[in-house]
Amino acid sequence: MWDLRDLRGCGTALVTPFRSKGEVDEAALRRLVTYQLQEGIDFLVPCGTTGESPTLGHEEYLRVISLVVKEAKGKVPVVAGAGGNCTRKVIDLIQALQPLDVDGILSVSPYYNKPTQEGLYQHYCAIAASTDLPIILYNVPSRTSSNIAPQTVARLSRIPNIVGVKEASGNLVQVSEIVRTAEPGFRVISGDDALTLPMIGVGGVGVISVAANEAPGPMSKLVRLALENHWEEARKLNAHLLPLMQANFIETSPIPVKAALAMMGLIKEVYRLPLVPMSAENRARLEKVLYDVTLLKREKTPALLHPK
Repeated sequence: MWDLRDLRGCGTALVTPFRSKGEVDEAALRRLVTYQLQEGIDFLVPCGTTGESPTLGHEEYLRVISLVVKEAKGKVPVVAGAGGNCTRKVIDLIQALQPLDVDGILSVSPYYNKPTQEGLYQHYCAIAASTDLPIILYNVPSRTSSNIAPQTVARLSRIPNIVGVKEASGNLVQVSEIVRTAEPGFRVISGDDALTLPMIGVGGVGVISVAANEAPGPMSKLVRLALENHWEEARKLNAHLLPLMQANFIETSPIPVKAALAMMGLIKEVYRLPLVPMSAENRARLEKVLYDVTLLKREKTPALLHPK
């Protein structure tokens, strides 16, 4: 297994492909993982919120994780999404993952409950105590309605198997405070593609990316350039990819990214309710962006952009 205390680079928040009648499309999932590996992605994150995890049944969830681990073949770490707003159920879920050889857990903070900072701390303490697997916190206040404050992250960073945080608060001052106060070696990872460069600038080590579904090679190259202090090249590539990063959120994620992957021929454009296909207007905007960033050619085939 990989040591997530050394995790850095670009990871993909994988979508979950479905077939026309709504069942998990295992062939498309394998194809997507192969594409990621060929393009040089650094790690994979199946069954996070981008993977529509709330709509997956328990057996489906375990099957998706198992398939990704099998297809990854140990070439990159696999960090399984395992979060929720019932601490006991999250613990049970993590226990079910133990036999699947995942390298760690990404656990979104409890949504809807709006716990206090002490509640968030106790939630993650209980999860960490239930497993030896490394855990990455996931802070996304726009989705959960609560923010994991830097002071709470710093407290949690002292727990040996809580090794990092995926930070999607959009607040660079908060990110800087986490970097300043967390334990040495604690991994701060961007949860927002468009803020990856500035987050690395203040001490982040990478991104868990939506755009890497479509462009794993370019996104991996972007992160690598920044981590190696090649800032001029990184800024140019960031400017090229920014329209894609933005287009992925013109409607609720993962609606646009799944539409884009379908245009690229990698998956079918199928969602589970309450998500539905995007509007015709936004679909046209998204398609134009895919041509502009050269992920689509006029014959609508993916341009596999290999990082140098």
